[in-house]
Amino acid sequence: MEITAQMVKELRERSGAGMMECKKALTQNDGNIEAAIEWLRKQGLAKADKKADRVAAEGRIMLGQAPGKVVLVEINSETDFVAKDENFLAFAENVAASALGANDIEALKAATYAGAGTVEEARAAVIAKVGENVQVRRLVRIDSDNTLAGYLHGGRIGVLVELKGGSPELARNLAMHIAAMNPPYIGAADVPADFVAKEKEIELAKMSEKDKAKPAEILEKIISGKINKIVNEVTLTGQPYVLDTDQTVGAVLKKEGAEVISFHRIAVGEGIEKVVEDYAAEVMKQAGLA
Repeated sequence: MEITAQMVKELRERSGAGMMECKKALTQNDGNIEAAIEWLRKQGLAKADKKADRVAAEGRIMLGQAPGKVVLVEINSETDFVAKDENFLAFAENVAASALGANDIEALKAATYAGAGTVEEARAAVIAKVGENVQVRRLVRIDSDNTLAGYLHGGRIGVLVELKGGSPELARNLAMHIAAMNPPYIGAADVPADFVAKEKEIELAKMSEKDKAKPAEILEKIISGKINKIVNEVTLTGQPYVLDTDQTVGAVLKKEGAEVISFHRIAVGEGIEKVVEDYAAEVMKQAGLA
């Protein structure tokens, strides 16, 4: 029987096994998908099938670096225990190396893994080894002739920085600052107008009637001072520099003759709804006591 690409695709989606394993399973079972799934399970290659829907909110941020490029990849597991497993870590390191040649997450999944197979096929294999859902979730990268730096904090936070001017040391120190302070914007010009308008509305609402009755120009100065403080708190250049809190990041950049062109900061599990399990309640429910 002819094994079509559509049949392989369907089996991959249902089993989580690699493309070559799926093709072999279909060949061994005359194209019967149900029999192929059973064959894969007997080979230990379809464990991903039962785990694909489980929440994977733990894991590692991995860093890849090469001349003119830096990349961060988030690779998730269900538990922190597996995130420290040698099989998971070896997979994560190889994925980071593969990521240097990929522009987005889909390209990464299809990229060659450690010289054999694809990242997606290797993911299915590592699931079979560690017994948990594993996901290659997202990728951010910077390609530039400017000064680049990457920084990892405990494998759970990753930062990329691109500087025009400055030094690699300054870029890395700024990456450490961003990891700690998590500024949403580079400078005041990057802060959205609607954010500023909303903060003005909030500050006005907080003011006493006595203050609101002050002359317009005085009221504007008061509000402007409050807004400037808020803007400094949410911008990289306005924040006190973590390595020298007596000066702002903006002052450090000016002194070094450098400018931040871009940065990325990602943390493990951002935006994933974690499931908090109440094991006592689950036992009671199964025992008919709840």
